[in-house]
Amino acid sequence: MSFLKLIFTNLRRHRVRGIFGVAGIAFGVAAMLTVLAVVLGAIGMFSNILESDSQYLVFERDVSDLFFSSVPASAWEEMASMPEVKGAHPVLFGIVNSPGHPVITCFGLNATNPRVRQADWIAGDPSSFGKEDQTVYLGVRASEFLHAGMGDSVEIGKGTFTVGGILKTKNGFEDGGVFFPLSLAQEYFHREGLASIVSVNLTSMDDGEAFKKRVAKAFPDLEVLASSEFNSSYSQFKILTATAWAVGLCSFLLGGMSVANTMTLSVFTRIREIAILRVCGFSRSQAAGLILGEGLVLAFFGVLLGLGSGIGLLGILHEVPQLQGYIQADVSLWMVIGISVTALLTSLGGSIYPAWFASRIQPAEALRYE
Repeated sequence: MSFLKLIFTNLRRHRVRGIFGVAGIAFGVAAMLTVLAVVLGAIGMFSNILESDSQYLVFERDVSDLFFSSVPASAWEEMASMPEVKGAHPVLFGIVNSPGHPVITCFGLNATNPRVRQADWIAGDPSSFGKEDQTVYLGVRASEFLHAGMGDSVEIGKGTFTVGGILKTKNGFEDGGVFFPLSLAQEYFHREGLASIVSVNLTSMDDGEAFKKRVAKAFPDLEVLASSEFNSSYSQFKILTATAWAVGLCSFLLGGMSVANTMTLSVFTRIREIAILRVCGFSRSQAAGLILGEGLVLAFFGVLLGLGSGIGLLGILHEVPQLQGYIQADVSLWMVIGISVTALLTSLGGSIYPAWFASRIQPAEALRYE
């Protein structure tokens, strides 16, 4: 009987215990895949909102969350007049609720903002943006879950507005939001004369450092980051990413402990069997390799089950109406490879002690073992 066939034969003989080991690894893989994909997807969506047609972002220095950032109108007006600036577009973020919907993201924009002009307008006309009183514009998904169409009245927070248009953007997060004209958003959120961020385009990217220095000198309370720098510098993104990895690694530890427990029990209940193998010519390394091999086979099937479960769960989350499409998972090939390798290494680590114990079994003593 070949070594590999012996591994599968042993696993079939202890299939219930093996199923628990596979389930432990699958849980870790599915948890890490789901958490990482959801968090990185959310970061990607928010980054796309911030980077949409802009090269630099200006926001309040040391603010914990961009929703609390305050950039005064005087700042973006002066930025717009700087010689190297091609366009400066203020954006005000806000969160409100609506009957049956506890969280709705709102965006206060000027009519000249590129995301208004470049969106696919399902209903309405971008040229009318901000020209009618008490009028808001819905993302296509917001229109669906609010059951509101063009010309309807819609309740947003404590206000009632007329729907002036429905637009589809390239970002699922924005499609679930409500677009206010900037002045209406400032009045509604009691933040007159303020924006959360200013997205800036320059005439030439070579002027980036000069623009940063000019803003830092004129507005020391504001921070300027290139869009490409934002993901690695924004504290909220770093916290979210670190949390996702921490949760995922904890899941893997649980999976590794499950494999360690499975293999340890397997060895302890097979002492006489392993002793017979030693008598039949198995070396210490072969006995250890048998246990390590069983652990890796369990991990292999656990990875397959975990990846399938994780991808299936992400698909379900994406379709849950209550989540309003905010779950847009970001699953990359490198993420799958990294998770799979980590799972195999965790399982290998969990099998080391049982393998070492198996290699130390003395046939003469073990055959007297009861």
